[in-house]
Amino acid sequence: MTESNELRDAIKSAISENPVILFMKGSPDAPACGFSARAAGILQELDASFAAVDILPDPSIRQELSAVSGWPTIPQLFVDGELVGGSDIMLEMHESGELAKLLGLEQSAPATTSAPAAAEPAPLGIENRLN
Repeated sequence: MTESNELRDAIKSAISENPVILFMKGSPDAPACGFSARAAGILQELDASFAAVDILPDPSIRQELSAVSGWPTIPQLFVDGELVGGSDIMLEMHESGELAKLLGLEQSAPATTSAPAAAEPAPLGIENRLN
């Protein structure tokens, strides 16, 4: 199996194994661009449990992610294995309350979830923020 196929498979696994996952530049606590900062900030404001993948350490992550999602820009939010979109879409959905609803959260109340954390480390360097 080629390296890109392995990476693509790892990305697909990360998307399917994490109910909410954000592919971004940097980490939620140290975003490396304004769009990623906005996306992570929205999820944090909603007190959503989510995993995050920094795409910066390996440029092929971005290329393979775009091949998987069909979406060219970063960040990319996936919920239950489906692409939601980038920071602009997230902001619109957040302002309308649609994002909180999609995540099963009350916009004014903190989230309570029993999603288990991943037991073994993922090859993509996923920062697991699941409770």
